[in-house]
Amino acid sequence: MTGKGIKGIKGTKANRATKGRRGQLPGPPSGYALLPWLLLGLGSFSNLVQGETPNPWFGAIGLLVFNSLYINVVFRAFHPVSRHSRGTWWALAGLAATTFGLGGTYGGSWLLFFPLFGLACGTVLRGRNLVLVGAPLTATVAVIAALHDGWGAITIAYGTVISMSVTAAILALSETVVQLRATRQELARSAVEEERLRFSRDLHDLLGHTLSVIVVKSEAARRLAPRDMDAALAQVTDIESVGRQALTEIREAVTGYRDGSLSTELDRARSALTAAGIEPLVRQSGPPLGPRTEALLGWVVREAVTNAVRHSGATRCEITVDGAPEQVRLVITDDGRGVRSGPAEDVGGGTSGGTGLRGLTERLAVAGGSLEAGSAGSAGSAGRGFRVTAVLPVDPATDVPTTATASPKSPTSPTSPTSPTESERPA
Repeated sequence: MTGKGIKGIKGTKANRATKGRRGQLPGPPSGYALLPWLLLGLGSFSNLVQGETPNPWFGAIGLLVFNSLYINVVFRAFHPVSRHSRGTWWALAGLAATTFGLGGTYGGSWLLFFPLFGLACGTVLRGRNLVLVGAPLTATVAVIAALHDGWGAITIAYGTVISMSVTAAILALSETVVQLRATRQELARSAVEEERLRFSRDLHDLLGHTLSVIVVKSEAARRLAPRDMDAALAQVTDIESVGRQALTEIREAVTGYRDGSLSTELDRARSALTAAGIEPLVRQSGPPLGPRTEALLGWVVREAVTNAVRHSGATRCEITVDGAPEQVRLVITDDGRGVRSGPAEDVGGGTSGGTGLRGLTERLAVAGGSLEAGSAGSAGSAGRGFRVTAVLPVDPATDVPTTATASPKSPTSPTSPTSPTESERPA
């Protein structure tokens, strides 16, 4: 199909959607809906034709001016910019002078121009301005109508105030509904953008780490194959396991239900670092963590270790998890080359300007935490080494502080709540 054909289909769909929205909007769609009310002036026009109106030229000119100004005001009222312009206010003032001139001079059927003038006021005025104009207008109309029509003034005054207030209420409601629909569409767009951002972050963190591990283990298998086939096959088995796990995590990330485990990420980090020739050292202490905190810290471990494997050139990497009743602190330090110049996504050791760490900083900030990344001053000479520090508050709804102990199975697994000892053992 040609580009013109595709554009034609899109244009047709857009037109249909626009027509559908216009058909659903409450209230009159334009000033045309208010033109039939001019039929109230047929009685005055009949008096002019039959010669029952004194000084007919004044009445004819007044009727023409009234109709022209009325049409001008009601059409301007349906455009937000034109409604508040000086031209609209001058037209409304001229309409008021014409209405009072005709109604005050002739009376009778000419008094029906007062409700028409009230309707025109209702299309333009809102809120306080409607009250400030409506109250004195109704009182003045009642006095003028009483001088010409006695008790019939009640009907004229009532018609004036009702036409003004009802018109203003209907149009205000229509404008509010339009604004609410626009707000709902904007919220829907924001939700879609937020979900896209979440998905892109998850894919970056998942695939970046997984592919780095696969590359490192593939290199290790290639080095080991000539001299130790069993060790090389073990690395290939790990690659298969990592690939299968990555497929599962990507499916979970797509559905939005991935709930990371810190202990699992620590085990993977130890395996990835060891395969890359980096000595891992994991320390974990403090109370058990809730699911949300573990998931966020797991993302930090994954991203920092991926950066260390890919960029740092380090020989040693320390991961410390220090929990407390109020907050938990995660520090990942390597002795590599530290921060180097280059593109943000390829900065050695990872930097706060990189895509992954930038996204993690935003995630932790939403949860009330913080993430800092920079040179590790204590790791050798100045400028060497890199440190990532994440701090998160303990969520009282999910993270219940208890006493922690070292797990006898693995130095990287979460501590169990039996004794206050600390797990500290190099892998």
